[in-house]
Amino acid sequence: MFKVYGDYQSGNCYKVKLMLHLLGAEYEWQAVDILKGETETPEFLAMNPNGKVPVLQLEDGTFLWESNAILNYLADGSEFLPGEPRLRTQVLQWQFFEQYSHEPYVAVARFIEFYLGMPADRLEEYEVCQRRGLKALRVMEKQLQATPYLVGEHYSIADIALYAYTHVAHEGGFDLTPFPGIQAWLTRVASHPRHVPMRG
Repeated sequence: MFKVYGDYQSGNCYKVKLMLHLLGAEYEWQAVDILKGETETPEFLAMNPNGKVPVLQLEDGTFLWESNAILNYLADGSEFLPGEPRLRTQVLQWQFFEQYSHEPYVAVARFIEFYLGMPADRLEEYEVCQRRGLKALRVMEKQLQATPYLVGEHYSIADIALYAYTHVAHEGGFDLTPFPGIQAWLTRVASHPRHVPMRG
């Protein structure tokens, strides 16, 4: 059985939780409180020297970290990761986009507002996140106006990677009303019979 070390409120941890449910895989969840410094203990750093959640413990006792890397491991050989090289590379394109153009702004804005309660010393950073996060959402919208999922016709880990923080973007001050393609996609992803919400 897999063991996940994570925070239920974290989008990166939610990616792993959602993937496991979509696969019907059994797992144990070990809650980690990032605000209490639980990712900085010697025990946690022995699992992930980068001191971040999520961490996936495999049945042989080894550990994997970085949410998108974990998604690739779990999805290997499944319907959620195409075998054809071009499509598989397009999945990776969206995962890299998520880490460099989406997560640093949409997720960080949410962290500042939802986790920290909008402290004054981070308002300027928050405004930068708003501008750059909206740019990332516009990129997604353009694709989702053309195809039902980020990589064509089929739900993949590209969608899981970007659904995680996009579906709670409002908690970071983002209004998704101007993005009908994204809104329809969010509904489509959530309609999967094995879908599970972030909290619950």
